[in-house]
Amino acid sequence: MTASPTDSPEGPTRCGFVALVGAPNAGKSTLTNSLVGAKVSIVTHKAQTTRSRIRGIVMAGATQLILVDTPGIFKPRRRLDRAMVHAAWAGAGDADIIVLVADAARGRIEEDTQRIIDGLKANGQRAVLALNKVDGMKRERLLPIAQAYSEAFDFDSVFMISALTGNGCDDLTRYLAERMPQGPWHYPEDELSDVPMRLLAAEVTREQVFLKLHDELPYETTVETDIWTERDDGSVKIDQTIYVERESQRMIVLGKGGQKIREVGQLARAQLEEMMERRVHLFLFVKVREDWQEDRERLTTWGLEWDV
Repeated sequence: MTASPTDSPEGPTRCGFVALVGAPNAGKSTLTNSLVGAKVSIVTHKAQTTRSRIRGIVMAGATQLILVDTPGIFKPRRRLDRAMVHAAWAGAGDADIIVLVADAARGRIEEDTQRIIDGLKANGQRAVLALNKVDGMKRERLLPIAQAYSEAFDFDSVFMISALTGNGCDDLTRYLAERMPQGPWHYPEDELSDVPMRLLAAEVTREQVFLKLHDELPYETTVETDIWTERDDGSVKIDQTIYVERESQRMIVLGKGGQKIREVGQLARAQLEEMMERRVHLFLFVKVREDWQEDRERLTTWGLEWDV
């Protein structure tokens, strides 16, 4: 990594951390990708798909915003759940600004979001509200929702956005950039994320597993990149293993005659080639690993703490 500048043509540089917190499926990962302008966090319609704190890097003039896309905050039931929620609150505690991303389309403050608001109050923390998914919502329906949130918490500012289309996101970026502390950039200006490519590649495949098998497969699946081989022709060979907890789940991932895993591989490979701008040879394997969600090594790989 090269030395970060302290001045730019736009003036003194600024740099700071922005934590995106919210209930599962509020749209935090979609917002992260929208603000960064590239895919750095996986997005599915299933809740709780972000498991670790993903950092996306946004350049706004002389300001570098480091977005921390945290796992959704919800009532934890398993060790993995507890580690994810702990990571989310830790990300919020380390941030210069906290943005609460809320799903406006739900029409109310749901239980998980209220739990976050209560946590912000208990910790004495300030926050900005990003009311997401306002696409097509009429003003008379949207205003009472915004009013309810304003009564529930004294937000520093409220933004109505669509992370999916980018509507309102420029205003949010401008607001955040103006409030970052002066200081050198933490990353080169052309860097988009601090997530290792091996981990991001595994996340891309995990996203496709969720998207292709959302009706059949619960959350008992994870993906690991086992081997990463750079080839002389500029392409890369990636060997990954999809882990499930039961043999019946392994058969679901494989599909009849291996059809499902081929579809997952084709979609993941296409996305990886687009991201990396080179040819990718992706080889997928499926194995059973019981209770992987209780595995210390797995949680540590994702940057999650075991003893929480």
